Amino acid sequence: IARMIRQERGNALLVGVGGTGKQSLTRLAAHMCGYRCFQIELSRGYNYESFHEDLRKLYKMAGVEGQDMVFLFTDTQ
Repeated sequence: IARMIRQERGNALLVGVGGTGKQSLTRLAAHMCGYRCFQIELSRGYNYESFHEDLRKLYKMAGVEGQDMVFLFTDTQ
């Protein structure tokens, strides 16, 4: 995972049975590479506009501020 996300425009789609550590390994790989891990936080009133606001935050951190980011998005989100 670390090798994939270190590449320019690197990304990965991890598929497997729940509870196998996909999310944990992604967080570990992001930490190893010195990347910030961004994950949306669902709440009761979370809607389409909230999702767009979260994406704006992510784009600002990655594009404007130039931070290395990992966008972690799970199937339950």
